[in-house]
Amino acid sequence: QVQLVESGGGLVQAGGSLRLACAASGRFFSSYFMGWFRQAPGKEREFVACISSNGGSLYYADSVKGRFTISRDNAKKTVYLQMNNLEPEDTAVYYCAADAILRDVRNGGEYDYWGQGTLVTVSS
Repeated sequence: QVQLVESGGGLVQAGGSLRLACAASGRFFSSYFMGWFRQAPGKEREFVACISSNGGSLYYADSVKGRFTISRDNAKKTVYLQMNNLEPEDTAVYYCAADAILRDVRNGGEYDYWGQGTLVTVSS
C-alpha cells in the first residue's frame, strides 16, 4: 500500500515558479514509477510528467516540456515537480500518482495510487 501527499501548491504570477513535492509512505517507493497529472476546472485530467523508479527515464507532456522538471529522491521517498515560467493555462489541481508497472505512463487509468492533489493558480 502506498499513500501519497502533495504539497507546494499556491498562487503565483505568470512567469513565476513553484516546486511541488509528493511524499510517499510504504516500503517500495523506489520500485514505483511516479507521475504528475493535473486537472483544470471543467477539463479532463491530463498527464504532466513521469519518472521511472531509478530516475533514469523521464517523460513530459509537450505542453510543459522545457518548463517543468520531474525528479525524485528515493531516500526521502519524495518526488518533485519544478515548474518554471508558469502560464495561466497551468492553473489546475496537481496530483501525483504511483504504480510499479506501467504500459503507458501517460495513461492515468493505469496508476493504482493517487494523492489528494494540490492547487496551483497562475495569475496573468
